Amino acid sequence: MKRSLFIPSTALRACFLLSSFIFSCTPASGQSTPQIVNVYATGAAQPWLTELYTCAADLSAALNVSADSPDIFLRLGQPADLTTPAFQIDVDDILIVVNKQSPLGNLTLEQARIFFTGRGDPTAQVWVYASAEEPQMIFEQAVMDGRGVTSFARLAVSPAHMVEALSADPNAVGILPRHWMTAGLRELFLAASVPVLALTPSEPTDIVRELIACLQK
Repeated sequence: MKRSLFIPSTALRACFLLSSFIFSCTPASGQSTPQIVNVYATGAAQPWLTELYTCAADLSAALNVSADSPDIFLRLGQPADLTTPAFQIDVDDILIVVNKQSPLGNLTLEQARIFFTGRGDPTAQVWVYASAEEPQMIFEQAVMDGRGVTSFARLAVSPAHMVEALSADPNAVGILPRHWMTAGLRELFLAASVPVLALTPSEPTDIVRELIACLQK
């Protein structure tokens, strides 16, 4: 399948203008107690929160998961109102996915639009996310081109919930970041590729800088 790259036109420019890659990941010497860092990740970015815990263990840091003014905020894609430093730590794909037992074959862009507007196979059950969730916003911008998603779509509250729904129903069709794919699922269409970002409230220093550097490796 031909892989198309969809990144909002300002995404990479913001990553390069607002930040530079950090190469050192050596813990500061002489620290007797772990430094506490407030962190948060959106549902779609949870795999990188796991990586952040590994980095914290290597750097003798302690993470406190909190949505209230985090020192490091992980998300997929660039927010529209980005005003703080942003560091690209990875890339993820937004996919249209089905159960491996599904009879559906690979989709074109137009076929994908047809399915998610409710004009595809009537036996297929479409699954989406709330409109504010990153995978949904990216998918609608890349695929739907202003068209509305069918009102008969079911709502997944998270990528983990989407995996559960698709795995349980051979007729289900949904949207999933590639890092959430499991053995029981199959890709039908690559909708977009987007940067995974670590956002900080200000230019990072000390342990925050080292944790981001570790994620970039």
